Amino acid sequence: MRPDDDAKGLARLGLILKKKGGNKLAFKQPCACFDGTYCKIYGKRPVQCRLFECGLLKRTAAGEMNADAALKKIAEAKEIASRVRTLLSDFGQRPDKLALTNSYSKAMRSPIELSQGDDAADRQGQLMEAYGELMELLEREFLR
Repeated sequence: MRPDDDAKGLARLGLILKKKGGNKLAFKQPCACFDGTYCKIYGKRPVQCRLFECGLLKRTAAGEMNADAALKKIAEAKEIASRVRTLLSDFGQRPDKLALTNSYSKAMRSPIELSQGDDAADRQGQLMEAYGELMELLEREFLR
């Protein structure tokens, strides 16, 4: 959260804030104002959100990537994220309620039920692979 944001006003709009590192405020993730497709407070969103440009947008604007290629990367990320959510649900996680990173951490901390045979270990391996693939794609394409 930036100093020029109105914390109380953002909280009234539904943004959930939490203390981070002393007196600093941060946005709880996943964002309560994002409905999965759109920002519900777009016109009054925080400064940090207004200023953010992902790597795909930057490269497209600079002419380093065309819009079709960028849209393919977005579709790829959404497909992998959907696979991760499905696998997380198999571990009893509710990835719609927590950030994927939090749901993944909880799932990986859960003990594997050995009575289920190799299936549980295989599912955990699939989750690790899909999550790693997603994080690598996000880092490479969206966050640089």
